[in-house]
Amino acid sequence: MKEAGFESQSALSRASGVPQPTINRILKGVGKRGPEAHTLVQLAAACNVAFDWLHEGIEPRGRAMAPPAGFVPVVVAQEDDVRFYQIQKVKLRLSAGISGFSIEPEMHDGSMFSVPRNWADRNGFIPERLIGIKVRGESMEPSLYEDDLVIINTADAKPVDGAVFAVNYEGEPVVKRLSRDAGEWWLTSDNPDQRKYHRKVCRGNDCIIIGRIVRKESDRI
Repeated sequence: MKEAGFESQSALSRASGVPQPTINRILKGVGKRGPEAHTLVQLAAACNVAFDWLHEGIEPRGRAMAPPAGFVPVVVAQEDDVRFYQIQKVKLRLSAGISGFSIEPEMHDGSMFSVPRNWADRNGFIPERLIGIKVRGESMEPSLYEDDLVIINTADAKPVDGAVFAVNYEGEPVVKRLSRDAGEWWLTSDNPDQRKYHRKVCRGNDCIIIGRIVRKESDRI
């Protein structure tokens, strides 16, 4: 890491895409299994060393293979890259019956993430009104899985039939799809187990829309 010119764990994290807490655990030797192979692939590329050398100590140390023809090298965006907006990754703090909300940074794997500026501008989003939260639970599978990151546009709280929203439901943050039926708005789940994840009426101060989900990032392919 030092020989590659990285003066801090944060700098290596930005260059490799590996979360800083993960790098810290590796450097401290925390964990019985050691780092995952895909993590070492990212670190080896950022430090310009061979994966086999980093993983197994097999020589040569340096990366000798050039990328195959047609491959484009990945360039990691820096925080001041004008092509991207930096969006907060947060936890929501809510109270039942209150339309306002407070946030605290999500520090587990970094408190900020980048979204393409042209995507946000094209859709008319105000960067300061975008926040990111992690999905909890299985109620929205297969559309959204636990720990998927979703972006909420807090400037858009108008209910739309079939759209997905972050909602203050009785003081708890939930991500649900809104549907209109029998003159009422309902919170519905995408999980096919509707007996377990049955719909709930969205009415009054028990169901307050925080914002519309406009983007997701997932580790699932």
